[in-house]
Amino acid sequence: MAGGRRGGAEVDALFEAALRAGESRPLAREVVAEAADEQVLVAALVRAMPVAFLEEVAKARPWSERPRVLARVVLNPHAPRALSLRLVGALYWRDLADVASTPRVPAAVRARAESLLRDGLADMRLGDRVTLGRVATPALLPALLADADRRVTESALVNPRLREEDLLTALRRDDVRPSLIESAVASPKWASNYAVRLALVLQPRTPLPLALHQISSLVSRDLRRVGQETSLRPLVRAAALEVLGCREEG
Repeated sequence: MAGGRRGGAEVDALFEAALRAGESRPLAREVVAEAADEQVLVAALVRAMPVAFLEEVAKARPWSERPRVLARVVLNPHAPRALSLRLVGALYWRDLADVASTPRVPAAVRARAESLLRDGLADMRLGDRVTLGRVATPALLPALLADADRRVTESALVNPRLREEDLLTALRRDDVRPSLIESAVASPKWASNYAVRLALVLQPRTPLPLALHQISSLVSRDLRRVGQETSLRPLVRAAALEVLGCREEG
């Protein structure tokens, strides 16, 4: 407890010193030079700091070489757009994900973070892609839904930012991965979505047992559509027409 109070007092002292320095570069430089504890600096940077302090932190060693510190500069409410754009390329992927999903960050900075994440997906470890799938922004989800590993697609499907239209677009792709099809069928949320079930039936790559399992849940007009879709396997088309015929006779 005592350590926590001491740490809080140090954060308060650093914040107050930065406010006193204001937008004076020489004074801000002195305050930054006196900062010696990374944890204290990171905690202080959560607060709205003067621009001069943020710019001095970004160029002063060792802080200019610490991605964790630079991430807090980019995420600071007062961070200038130009400064954030310059720093964002030095951040770790987890911090890039935070930047991309923080509304107060300028749009250009968020877009740059998303672009860096997208470009780095191929080099990310599986566990990191799984974690990213749960928190990614809509702009990143199409790439994650196209991942070959089912654990990644499953994590993307539980992402609260995933929109129905984005999932449908992914399921309708000619090169849709089996991992996404299987994940969608098994998803507690999306397996009950009618548009998703229809997309699975109309997707030629959906495994036959999975496609057939969805047919009885389709309405008559969509059964007729499936029966007339020449890109589908004959058995799928025949099953749709058989269900439709039974309904019409009944």
